[in-house]
Amino acid sequence: MASAAEQLASNLNFSTFAKAEDLKKRLWFTLAALLVYRLGTHIPLPGLNPEAYAQAFRGQAGGILGLFNMFSGGAVERMAIFALGIMPYISASIIVQLMTSVVPALENLKKEGEQGRKIINQYTRYGTVILGALQAYGIAAGLESGQGLVVDPGWFFRVSTVLTLLGGTMFLMWLGEQITSRGIGNGISLIIFAGIAAGLPTALAGTLELGRTGALSTPLILLVILVAIGVIGVIVFVERAQRRLLIQYPKRQVGNRMFQGDTSHLPLKLNTSGVIPAIFASSLLLLPATIAGFASTTAMPTWATSIVAALGHGQPLYMVLYAALIAFFAFFYTAIVFNPKDTADNLKKHGGFIPGIRPGERTAEYIDYVLTRITVIGAIYLVFVCILPEILVSQTGIPLALGGTSLLIVVSVTLDTVAQIQGHLIAQQYEGLIKKSKLRGGKRGR
Repeated sequence: MASAAEQLASNLNFSTFAKAEDLKKRLWFTLAALLVYRLGTHIPLPGLNPEAYAQAFRGQAGGILGLFNMFSGGAVERMAIFALGIMPYISASIIVQLMTSVVPALENLKKEGEQGRKIINQYTRYGTVILGALQAYGIAAGLESGQGLVVDPGWFFRVSTVLTLLGGTMFLMWLGEQITSRGIGNGISLIIFAGIAAGLPTALAGTLELGRTGALSTPLILLVILVAIGVIGVIVFVERAQRRLLIQYPKRQVGNRMFQGDTSHLPLKLNTSGVIPAIFASSLLLLPATIAGFASTTAMPTWATSIVAALGHGQPLYMVLYAALIAFFAFFYTAIVFNPKDTADNLKKHGGFIPGIRPGERTAEYIDYVLTRITVIGAIYLVFVCILPEILVSQTGIPLALGGTSLLIVVSVTLDTVAQIQGHLIAQQYEGLIKKSKLRGGKRGR
């Protein structure tokens, strides 16, 4: 039998959405916030020579700058005030999550509930400031080292660049929190989604232009479109897939009444790590090519040149390392975000147990066993989704925005956003049912 929430979800329609005034306000606020973000990606950093920078960026677009440009919605290409994007905040969040697993004080804060979460979030903000300042200073120094990129090099340019870029990142962090609290949720993810989605029409137009000029054949373009559709279908299927563990609660007696034991499910996502493995693997593999590009004016050792050549797009070594790093980070990040021991302890505390499994340590071992097996499937899925489009990108020269990582982020965030909207609609219906029951109760009382 379907649960009450599932029944409500099945009854959602356009009329329900039309009556959800609070949800419409949240949607308008989210759209306005994303519009502000998109405007900020077109405000250039002061003190730069735009033509010289555009020429320098084209020479590095295939490296890590191209990846960051995709995540920032083209802000890196224009060196806008949002060029750092939200990546320092994401990096700080991952570092803090890692530290909560190895630092006892942070681990205790994590267990303190809402108050502990606020303190951890504050530490994440401090980490964002530190990482953002370091990256902004690196960008300022790198721009000064270029020929004619900066109009007036010096400490004034460095300080103003650091303050501008860091301020842009902190503003985006605040904007993401506002979307989460006053919008439809998933603020940080929606900002990344907006950046990538903004580049998709340009990437598609660039692909069609390659076909018009004869650089790509029509059958190849059709193949790319079919592969993209197939990859999207796989992402939708796997991101919604779960392995549900049956949880049973014993019978309980309240006064003279005996209540039947409840049953529920512990959902384990097939891809618990999300898009983090693909982002990390791409960044690590593109880093050598980017460093080599900046060091092109200096003679490089033969062995370094060979390594950089072997790590180029489409090379066998690149593909093997890319797949291996994705699989590694899939297991690594899953181990960080999901702790089977804590889950088993919470079940034991509330009287829940998995049928046939002893509560406590045995339950933790069983959950870890199941999670490891489904993570293998999740890692294979991530490798397939990221490697297959990567082969097409490297062999055909189609834009990076049509790659597997970008499609994975866009589809995953879209699914999460739809789930958030559905959750708001279900809450709206619950409120309506409660009001109706109160009115009926009042009329009966009269």
